[in-house]
Amino acid sequence: MPPLRSPDRAGHKADGQGRRGFTLIELAVVLVILGVVGSAIGLTLLRQQRFYRGAAELLYAREGVRDAIELLSTDIRGMSTADTAGLLADSAVELFASIGSSVVCQVAGAEIGLPRAVPLPGNTLTAFVTQPDTGDIVLFYRDSIEGGSQWERHRIAGFTARSLAAACPASTGFTTPQDADAGASGFLITLSTPLSGHVSRGAPVRFIRHGRYSLYHSPDGDWYLGYRRCNAVGSRVCGAIQPLSGPYRAYSSSPRSTGLLFEFFDELGGRLGAASSPLTLARVDITARAESRHRLTVEGRTVMPADSATVSVAVRNRRP
Repeated sequence: MPPLRSPDRAGHKADGQGRRGFTLIELAVVLVILGVVGSAIGLTLLRQQRFYRGAAELLYAREGVRDAIELLSTDIRGMSTADTAGLLADSAVELFASIGSSVVCQVAGAEIGLPRAVPLPGNTLTAFVTQPDTGDIVLFYRDSIEGGSQWERHRIAGFTARSLAAACPASTGFTTPQDADAGASGFLITLSTPLSGHVSRGAPVRFIRHGRYSLYHSPDGDWYLGYRRCNAVGSRVCGAIQPLSGPYRAYSSSPRSTGLLFEFFDELGGRLGAASSPLTLARVDITARAESRHRLTVEGRTVMPADSATVSVAVRNRRP
């Protein structure tokens, strides 16, 4: 009689005989497939990264061009040709730009009160692009029988925010009792010389600032659009340059390749030079050519994302 086997041991042996592992060839095939799939995914991710980086650099260049065009167009359109001492051709322009407007609320010698810079129902009496300060010029419109209609010019000796009770009380008609009760503030200008008797309450007021825009070479090696604030009266002295946007292409004497170009024209389309009178200025053409901060490699070639734009700006304030 044959010996009996334990059922557990027999079942275990049968299971062991039916189990089978991977062969070396199968493992190699799997590894090759995983390598191909991983390489495809990595290549796709790398291409996507390059695409997004290139798109970001191109948008950065376009943003630089848009910033330059919008900023320069605003100031040149509202520049005062009567105050501008001279034109700087090529890559710089020096001008007196409008930075705000208001109306005379009340006059007390050399101190002028202005309404608050918050719109009343249907009106905005005071508005600033940037708040005026000492050294800016303020123009008051006056209409007299003797002198006719003209702008009276003064230098600002002080500009501060004051309570409406001091700067523009409700009795003037330019503010309401509710504004005063709410603690709203107006503005008080101190002039270097008193106003003439021809400027009355309600007269329009304009604020202008002397500055210079130019393409300049920064210590980091790039070229930027910069701004210098200059003296409003007296000798032409400008402060330290402040970068506004960029980088742009490097300066070049060639109009077709320079990063920033100003071209000046009179009302007949004649080109004006640096020695021309600003009173003849009617139009300024601005060309901006921006480049990104980084070079990209596309299909084995190194490229620099760039963009450019040209705009013609008509000068509004052509008469004193």
